[in-house]
Amino acid sequence: MERSPVKILPTAAACALLAVPLTACSLTQSNKSDGAEGSGPITVTSSATACELSSTKAGSGRVTFRIKNTGSKVTEFYLYAEDGKRIVGEVENIGPGLTRDLVVSVAPGTYVTACKPGMEGDGIRGKLTVTDSGRKSSVADVDQETLEHATESYADYVKQEADALLEGTTQFVAAYRSGDDAKARSLYPTARQHWERIEPVAESFGDLDPKMDLREADLEQGQKWTGWHLLEKDLWPPAKGYTALNRAQRATYAQDLLANTKTLHTRVQTQTYDVTHLGNGSKELMDEVATGKITGEEEIWSHTDLWDFQANVDGARTAFELLEPILAVKDHDLEEQIDERFDDLQKLLDQYRSGDGFVSYDTVTPEQRKQLSDAVNALAEPLSKMTGAVTA
Repeated sequence: MERSPVKILPTAAACALLAVPLTACSLTQSNKSDGAEGSGPITVTSSATACELSSTKAGSGRVTFRIKNTGSKVTEFYLYAEDGKRIVGEVENIGPGLTRDLVVSVAPGTYVTACKPGMEGDGIRGKLTVTDSGRKSSVADVDQETLEHATESYADYVKQEADALLEGTTQFVAAYRSGDDAKARSLYPTARQHWERIEPVAESFGDLDPKMDLREADLEQGQKWTGWHLLEKDLWPPAKGYTALNRAQRATYAQDLLANTKTLHTRVQTQTYDVTHLGNGSKELMDEVATGKITGEEEIWSHTDLWDFQANVDGARTAFELLEPILAVKDHDLEEQIDERFDDLQKLLDQYRSGDGFVSYDTVTPEQRKQLSDAVNALAEPLSKMTGAVTA
């Protein structure tokens, strides 16, 4: 989930509002525009106060960003479409001193880059211009039928999950509006799993994720809170200081969630994908686990984090398995390593199953969470190389 802007970067925000170039601010996007287009990775240096790109220009086709975190806080890097909202690609959970790659396939046009030190706020933003190079992502040695099968199968998977999400959300909303809280609580984690499996697709539209999946802790001052987690808090209210939503409020917020779910369902019917969407989406889902599920921040009221955790793993593994025949040709050792680490993580996660679901996450000890975190990180490292390998 992309977090809501929290305005921890007031100078950058003021620049954006006043249309002042970010280079005039103390928190800057520093760019060197003399880099040769298509000559190699665009290096990105993310610190506490700057986001330095080695070039603000690139040729269309396969583009690699190599992000180095020189700050003291975990950072993220995003590539947005020209509107600054729709996510083209992202890398989360880049620890201090670490370097991560983001590989994307881009068409000619204008894009927005952003480093997010502390993983909060609008980020330190700049502009990237992509010109027509005539190049396309290389997938040599892999036949067209294999490529088409992977991308078309993923489109079918997203549609199926969107169908299930709409059905599950409809049932959940009906129970919640009627006041059947016990039923609504039982439906909440199972309906959300369909959202979590395809969240990178929802994020790619730019506007839906903040409306549907914003956490209370990520609210900007004065921002209206809607979506799943507002209803979650109402179903699992804090012991003190909380005023339950009345019947009319329940109806309003529930209908809003359902309407946005229907919008998502409509949009995915015509959405198309390439292999970079699958590779980056798989990686993004594991980043979601590392930054939200492991900490228990995602489902802070219901403690249903392990349902989300499993759904993120499901979505990531589906994308990986569709790319696996391509990866086996490109880098067989990497393919085997990723496969083994998915198995290791799943075996560990299965220990927390209870009936058709999972134990409450507040019963998982810090030591057990550390084991899960280590398994996620062990998978995330080779998984981060997959997109680069399949498009090499």
